[in-house]
Order: sequence, then C-alpha cells, then structure tokens
Amino acid sequence: MNTFKRAVIGAAGLALLAAIGSASAQQPVRVRGTIEKVDGNTLDVKTREGETVKVTLTDNAQVNGVAKAALADIHQNSFVGITAMPQPDGTQKALEVHIFPEARRGAGEGHRPWDLVPQSTMTNANVEVLVTGVDGPTLTMKYKDGEKKIVVPSNVPIVLFVNGSKDDLKPGAKIFVAAGTKKADGSIETNGVNVGKDGLTPPM
Repeated sequence: MNTFKRAVIGAAGLALLAAIGSASAQQPVRVRGTIEKVDGNTLDVKTREGETVKVTLTDNAQVNGVAKAALADIHQNSFVGITAMPQPDGTQKALEVHIFPEARRGAGEGHRPWDLVPQSTMTNANVEVLVTGVDGPTLTMKYKDGEKKIVVPSNVPIVLFVNGSKDDLKPGAKIFVAAGTKKADGSIETNGVNVGKDGLTPPM
C-alpha cells in the first residue's frame, strides 16, 4: 500500500471516528430527580441514581406542570403517552400514563424503547378504542406507523400535563428532563422541563 493510500485511509478513519463521536455527543440526556438549589436558570438536581447534576435552562425553556389524573380522564380520542412493558401475547402492560392537552396532540408520536426500567417502551398515540376489563382497561393506541394494545392496571400512576412556570422550579420539586444536551463541563442544557405539581413525582 503506497503512502497516498495510507494517508487517505487514515484520514477516512479519523473522519469516521469524529462522526461517531459527534453522533454520540448528540444523544439526548434524560434527567429524573429532585431540585436541591436554584440559581437563575441553573438547577442543582439530585438524580434518582444519587448523583447531583447541574441542569441549565435555555432562556426560552418551556416548563410543563405534571398533575395527578385518573383513569376517568382517559377517553376515546385522547392523545396519551404510556410507558409499558411488552407481554408474551404481544400486548403491552402500562407502568404509567401521561395525558397530553389538545394543544400538544402529536407530541413525540410513535412507539420506541424507553429507559424508565429495563426493556420498557414508550408509546405516544391516539386512543382509538377503550375496552374495560378485569385487569383494567385495554387501550388500542394508534399512531401513524402502527398500533399497540396496552392494558392499564388500576394502580398505575396517571398524570396530566398542565401549564407550568419557572416559579414551580424550587428546592424539593421533582422534575423530569426528556431531552437534555450534555455540555463539556458536565452540565445538562435543556429547552424544556416537566415539574410535578403539589409534590408529585413525574412518573415517566
């Protein structure tokens, strides 16, 4: 192999490594935890893993409140998100349900892996059919690429997204950041945060 070929292959390899590193750096970071301190747009958050991280809100960051809801708040044609576990029969069993307001219909629509617990999934979709059952209602969730049948046990947390503000971000409040970006100094920057109302822990 001549020197020119080695140089080309070497450059290509470096470019590939840089691309992989860049793609890895762009993976969204999720934060679940309790606010310990607030300093302007920076939150010190003790995560569920026990470490403390700094979460910095962008100037235009959206703050969503998360309030307690009930099964009775889920209707046919509601747009909801459900964290669930796959079952042997092909259905899913809900771990938590969050109801979107009409203004956020379509947010994150689809079905994907989730990290609440190992093997869990997230489905954001329209409730096409709701059938009551002994183990709780079964929801047929339809999204543009398919559908899932999800059983919702009576004891799973159900919440509703409501209006929130930066005034809700205070020590002791429980938060969930769905899509943060890790910065070079180790802090997490985000343009959106979900905060539990009245001491609620966002279950997603």
